Amino acid sequence: MAKVLFEGVSKRFGDVAAVDQLDLEIADGELLVLLGPSGCGKTTALRMVAGLEEVSDGSLSIGDDVVNDVDPKDRDVAMVFQSYALYPHMTVARNIEFPLRQQRMDAAERTAKVAEAAGTLGLGELLDRKPGQLSGGQRQRVALARAIVRDPKVFLMDEPLSNLDAKLRVQTRADIVSLQRRLGTTTIYVTHDQVEAMTMGHRIAVMQGGKLQQVAPPEELYERPANTFVAAFLGSPGMNLLEAERVGDKLITPAGEINVPEHLSAVLDGPVTLGIRPEGLHLSTSGLAGTILLVEMLGAETQVHCSLEGGATVVVRQGHDAQRPTLGDPVVVGVDAAALHAFGPDGTRVAGT
Repeated sequence: MAKVLFEGVSKRFGDVAAVDQLDLEIADGELLVLLGPSGCGKTTALRMVAGLEEVSDGSLSIGDDVVNDVDPKDRDVAMVFQSYALYPHMTVARNIEFPLRQQRMDAAERTAKVAEAAGTLGLGELLDRKPGQLSGGQRQRVALARAIVRDPKVFLMDEPLSNLDAKLRVQTRADIVSLQRRLGTTTIYVTHDQVEAMTMGHRIAVMQGGKLQQVAPPEELYERPANTFVAAFLGSPGMNLLEAERVGDKLITPAGEINVPEHLSAVLDGPVTLGIRPEGLHLSTSGLAGTILLVEMLGAETQVHCSLEGGATVVVRQGHDAQRPTLGDPVVVGVDAAALHAFGPDGTRVAGT
């Protein structure tokens, strides 16, 4: 096991900076999630740790060693790919065993390690099958077993659940979290799925445009996003954002007024972007005027999408037993002012909030 340290790391493809001056430390034994939309640089950062992409600038360390110029095979990392990357002509046992053969480990030790890894992931009865005879979830567990059998310093996982159906993703991500806690291996997990990130990571590093936006535990990212990008990207759905301007003790929006809450009174002046989670809104008789766009019934809750006067769209989260509005109906959205966040003209969180 080992920590991973990015110090001013950049990766350029021609004039494009896929990763731009990344400073990030992943602690020994931590499960850190790199989260962001497609093209944000998260997979490129992961591939630099694996040695599959060269570092253009900066220093990348695994443990106490700078690995910028170290061959991938000498970095003692194991990577789990989105596509599983199993050898179709080999049995499950041979697939798991393959990296040990590359290390020229003796046969008895290989057999013992394969049995241990297979037992850990519930693959004992599948060792004689080939990948084409397995379900997607079983193939992903084989890929995980092939990674852990090496006992590497670092696990690298690149969207490993994206090919699984929704129910199997939930089960497999729980399996990965349990496995990582049991093994204590430093793990970097790449995903664009913020629900995956929130439920799996000790910390989450949010990236956009090749730059690190914020790194923090899931609850801190949710409760105190550093900027409007993190605010809107984190959460299912993300934070609602409204343009407003303070005038006296009121926040004026195109859809109506909101009283300036006490926690923002001393720091707000002039134009501001207000943020509020869907649970901080409710359908009311006073508040912001709009129209019902969509009603999503999700079992325990209902998400009501509303188009406000002035063009903004917000989502209201309410309990399953609340009265469901009708599409196209006029509506008034009440705001829990105590739950408001404030962001400045540059999109960053207002200091002191």
